[in-house]
Amino acid sequence: MNKRPLTVRVARWSAEHPWRAIALWVVFVAVCFVGGNMAGTVEATNSDEAIGESGRADVIVSDGKFDNPATESVLITARAGALDQAAASAAAADVTTAMKALPEVADVSPPLPSHDNTALLVRVTMKGDPDTAQERIGPLHAATDAVQSRHPELRVEETGGPSISQAMDDTLGKDFQRAEFLSLPVTFAILIVAFGALIAASVPVLLALFSVAAALGLSTLASHLVPSTDTTASVILLIGMAVGVDYSLFYLRREREERARGRAHLDAVEMAAETSGHAVVVSGVAVTIAMAGLFLAGDVVFSSLAVGSILVVLVAVLGSLTVLPALLAKLGRWIDRPRVPLLWRLTRPRAAGAPSRVWSFILRPAIRRPAVTLAVSVLALLALAAPAISMRLSFPGMEDLPRTTPAMQAYDRLVKAYPSNGTVHTVAVRVPDGQRAAVEQQLTLLATKAAADPLFAPLDEAPDITFSADGKVAVLDVATPFAGRSDQAKESLTRLRTQLVPQTIGQVPGTSVAVGGFVGADVDYADHVKHKLPIVMGFVLILTFLVMAFTFRSVVVALTSIALNMLSVAASYGLVVLIFQGTWAEGILGFTSMDAVVSWLPLFLFVVLFGLSMDYHVFVVSRIREAVAQGMPTREAVAYGITGSAGVVTSAAIVMVAVFSIFATLSTIDMKQLGVGLAAAILLDATIIRAVVLPSLMTLLGNANWWAPRFMRPRRPAAHRAEVIEGELISAGR
Repeated sequence: MNKRPLTVRVARWSAEHPWRAIALWVVFVAVCFVGGNMAGTVEATNSDEAIGESGRADVIVSDGKFDNPATESVLITARAGALDQAAASAAAADVTTAMKALPEVADVSPPLPSHDNTALLVRVTMKGDPDTAQERIGPLHAATDAVQSRHPELRVEETGGPSISQAMDDTLGKDFQRAEFLSLPVTFAILIVAFGALIAASVPVLLALFSVAAALGLSTLASHLVPSTDTTASVILLIGMAVGVDYSLFYLRREREERARGRAHLDAVEMAAETSGHAVVVSGVAVTIAMAGLFLAGDVVFSSLAVGSILVVLVAVLGSLTVLPALLAKLGRWIDRPRVPLLWRLTRPRAAGAPSRVWSFILRPAIRRPAVTLAVSVLALLALAAPAISMRLSFPGMEDLPRTTPAMQAYDRLVKAYPSNGTVHTVAVRVPDGQRAAVEQQLTLLATKAAADPLFAPLDEAPDITFSADGKVAVLDVATPFAGRSDQAKESLTRLRTQLVPQTIGQVPGTSVAVGGFVGADVDYADHVKHKLPIVMGFVLILTFLVMAFTFRSVVVALTSIALNMLSVAASYGLVVLIFQGTWAEGILGFTSMDAVVSWLPLFLFVVLFGLSMDYHVFVVSRIREAVAQGMPTREAVAYGITGSAGVVTSAAIVMVAVFSIFATLSTIDMKQLGVGLAAAILLDATIIRAVVLPSLMTLLGNANWWAPRFMRPRRPAAHRAEVIEGELISAGR
């Protein structure tokens, strides 16, 4: 008798000792979560996040240990017509008096008129840690509002880093609260529709949440090896809910099918472990490989996301193989209680493999005319992917933040009146010993030359050259009047790096110079992604091929798996470009086009989609392979496998699409693009790819699907699975 697979032995032990398994799982999650919180999180530093020349500039500035207090700007303008200079001066004096009286304020600068005398600017320097300035900004806003009420004929408004951060935190905080509030109820509602029973719908959500909690704790421990970033926890929640629900859903549906065939409860759990449990392991390995590709990006942000994603996937796999069988064994037939009357009749368990009339109808073109169906569907997906050729990469900038807040509206008026307060290039210099005077002279010359160039903003005041306390680092901000993503801003960066800097500060012997700022970071990061994306893709494709080939003992299945996933990813790229690089969808989704795709999105989207798509693919192909192993012709096996798994794949896909779509409702453009890209790709993958392209391709290939070199072929059929397949074929009327 063949030795049972590990997944079966673990599941059998858990089902026979449910309280032990549940207790061990609870202890494991508690230890991970509590231990992680006690260890604390190591945050990534500027040095960790440095990319390209802009990254080097950030490191130089960081090494200077500058005292950069938080500053606010109070802008005084006319509500209509020309600005009354006397009234504006009186309002500025009122602002100065009010601000100096506040304990949160360290200094107030003299009023600064704009070049065209349309505005008056008062700068306010705050006390305390600049990172927490937004928490102390309230009294400043109150003072500004009081001045505004005393000068109603003028517009007196406040903006600045703390004001904008507070406004964005309020906006984004409400966004994410809404997303979190909606995601769990939406997921639970979909699972109720899928199962028709409340307890059955609760189990996947509960296990997914436990997996997320354990992974959050483990990720804080891992941050001592790979520094963490602000986005790690959000990605753990996103990926954890997706795979956690999926894996439990696959397992639970198969167990219910086996019970519907009349198997004893423990035997049903064992069969689910042997089939769906095996698919969960393979899928988990595939997702882990995809996420591990992020380590090759050479970026601490992606490395942190990789660690968090891998941990939550592995924990979800572990929970599906251990505590889930224990819960099923303990709950028994209570898993199908309490039932939702109408939904239960529609979704009650059927014998495994029982044909679905709806899916039999959907599959008919792919099974009867595979060549035509394949050609039409692939051409349609390629047409959808075509816009990706024109993809442009860019960071979201200040111009992409929502303009619904007073702080952002004031910022726009500030930049219009004082262009030097807009897009800024940062010239960072390491000063050699004894060269401070020469460096200051050349930086002054650089600022003067830039001010005379139409690509740069004229100087509102003397060049702001700042030296560190030890005199070893100097910084100069050079402004451009153009938006950060504009061609003119990028041209100004090129001129600064290739002409102005070498001609001035570059002439001082021994200096080390780097030009950073938003534009530099935007250009450098886009180049970084374009260079790293092929490397990451190659790594993921090669390892995924090996896993799929040895899992299914077929080179053809491995190649077609990769091809279909690449087709799905390409189509999602095309959709994102089509929607967000144009303007036609602005009104529908509530955004302003940035005429580009967020720089980090293609790389992250590739690994996430490639990993999650394998969930469905492994599950569906495993069912097809089971039937073929028993001797069913490939054409019939394809129909049997897809109709038999259609319900669970559809339910899992609907959960993912619903959760990802919520992200498309958030205010920021990067979250909108992420939500639309993920939701569209999963929808395409679960419908066109799995219901049209996959069956037509496998039907067309026939027995060639299972070709493999001699060393990869199994020595004997999996005899212990014969009973499963035989029973399914009988119940399906084969």
